[in-house]
This record gives sequence, C-alpha cells and structure tokens, in this order.
Amino acid sequence: MEANEYRKSAYDMLYLTACTVNGITPSAQRAASIDTKKLLETCEKHILTAAAAYGLEAAGIKDYAMTQAKEKAVRKNILLDAQRNVILKRLESEKIWYMPLKGALLKDWYPKLGMRQMSDNDILCDPEYREKIRDIMLELGFTVSHYGELNDDAYFKEPVYNYEMHFDLFTYNPENIFYNYYKDIRDRLIKDDDNSYGYHLSNENFYIYMLSHEHKHYFYGGTGVRSLLDIYVFIRKFGDELDWDYISEQLSILDMTDFEANCRELADKVFSLKKLSIEDKKALDYFIFSGTYGNQFNVIYNRVSRGLKKNKTAGRYVIQRIFPPMSHYKKWYPWAYEHKWLLPAAWLFRPLRGITVRRKRLAAELRYLLKKEK
Repeated sequence: MEANEYRKSAYDMLYLTACTVNGITPSAQRAASIDTKKLLETCEKHILTAAAAYGLEAAGIKDYAMTQAKEKAVRKNILLDAQRNVILKRLESEKIWYMPLKGALLKDWYPKLGMRQMSDNDILCDPEYREKIRDIMLELGFTVSHYGELNDDAYFKEPVYNYEMHFDLFTYNPENIFYNYYKDIRDRLIKDDDNSYGYHLSNENFYIYMLSHEHKHYFYGGTGVRSLLDIYVFIRKFGDELDWDYISEQLSILDMTDFEANCRELADKVFSLKKLSIEDKKALDYFIFSGTYGNQFNVIYNRVSRGLKKNKTAGRYVIQRIFPPMSHYKKWYPWAYEHKWLLPAAWLFRPLRGITVRRKRLAAELRYLLKKEK
C-alpha cells in the first residue's frame, strides 16, 4: 500500500477505534466510504482489528473479514485468560510469587471484549524458580520457544497460547536507566488480597512501567498507535485518582517527562477526535508507520543517531559496534560472557553473522551512517 493510502487507512482505523472506545456511533457516510480491505491490512499491523470492527458494526457496516478477525480476537483473549488462570494456580501450588503484566490487565479496562487484542501474556515471576517454572510449563503441554537467554522465557502451546515468563522487566544492561530503575522491582509490588502469591503494582507504578515499556519500543524501532490507545484508556479510567506528584517525580528520574506529556496529549487529541495540528500529524506519523512493534528503518535511524551522539564520530561509532560493552555479550552471547576466553570467537562471529544473515540490515546501517556523516 502506498504511503498516503496507508495513512488514510490508518486515520479511518483511528476514527472507528475512537468511536468504539467512547461509545459513539460512527458517521454512516464516512464508514460506508472506507475501503475495508485496506482497513483490515492496516488494523492487523497495529492489532486494532477488533476495535475498528466494532466501529464498523455500530455504523451498520457488515464486513465478513473484519467481523471474523474480531471474533478470533475475542476467542483468543478468552483462551489466554483461561490458560493463564491454570498457570497461576500452578505457581500458587508451588509457592512461587508472580505478577501479570501490562496487556493482561489493560484489556479489562477497555469497554468491549477483545477490543484490546493480545498476542501473548507476560507474567513476572520469582527468578529463583526459573527452572521449576520451565518444568511446570512443560508439564502443562507447552513447548519452549527460548529459555535462559534474556530476561524472559517464552512458551507456546497450540492453538494460540503464547506466554512470556519474565524474571526482570528489562534485559540486563547496567548502563540502561530502565534496567537500573526496575532491577529491584519487588520492593514496589503490592500483595493481592484474593490469593497467596500474586502481586500487583499501584496504579501510579503501573502507568510508569507502561510508559517505560513503550519508551523502549519508541526509541528502538518505534511503536504503533495502540500504545497511544493504552494511555488514553488508562488515563480515562484512573487519571483523576492518580498521585501526579509522585508520577512526575519518577518520570523525572527516568528522563521521561517530555515523552509522557507528548504521548498523553497526542493520545487525548487522537481518541477524543480533536483537530490535529501539523506538528501533531507529524508525531502521529511516527506511530502510524511503525506498526505495532516498530520497523527496521526506525531501528537503524535511532541506533545510528544515538550512536553518533554518544561517540561523536563515525569511526568511534563503528568501533563501538564491532566491540560493544560486556553488557551486550551478557544479553546476546552469554557463552562468551561466562567464558571470557571465548570473546575472540564472538568478535569474529558477530561481523560474519552480519554479513551472512543480516547483510541487508547492515548495508542499510552503513548507508545511513555515511549519509549522517555527510
């Protein structure tokens, strides 16, 4: 889809979603003019198909593909909830503390079932029981997607059961402000009233973590408009009850004051159907063209821009990319981190992998680096 067509389709998606979240009946005339095939394609990139489908139905538009996608989203949420309850009961029986994260809770604050679509469920767990949790998941019929490599382990079971069991909220990086802020997250957890080992965050800390998570995506490869919708839904439900002095203090610590204010203002304008300025539209474009989890252009653009800002020259940036800090090896090459004598092998492996497996991405990075230098 050409860029202007995609943008128009995204605005249609946002209009229908805004109507749905606010309980407004969309204009029948506008809804009838929407190209539903392009709408479906755009919605799937942002995981907002169910939200837009509800809007179409409210306007009296019956589109089979959109309705089917919505019903699948509803079914998946129900299945994920049911299976998560099974997992949490097992954690309870093994006396392992846990806390469901972000989307598993956010979806219940949306006005319609399935409107906040889920690709997986994230659960923070006691890191001392990582191996035991793997055994539990295997006993429950899951297969291991990855284990022991990052800050989470991923499990899958047919037909739609994806779960990520987290042991830190951010991957290990002692230079990263978010890793350092959240490495002692247990101190901020609040005990649930209706179980023995479940925990939750205060509404203020939930909001701060939600923003921290989106900040990570935004400044890496970008993040889609659903992140703005999450902010809008959360603020609409809890905004008047929040301790904004505490939130402001924590945002300042995390250097997110401007990020939060800009996202909250844009989210309010978009989903309250207010008129957007030229600057608003430019800011919204970044979300629209990022898709749900970002894109490779943003990854390269943000990486090179940050790298040049930190290293000052292209030469220093290239050296840093070839010989990254030890935190990089702990995250991506634990075998080299744990056995330092294997570091030379990692030094050789990384560029070879870039040339063979990621040559297009590497070439794009070099082109953009040269362009920035000029």
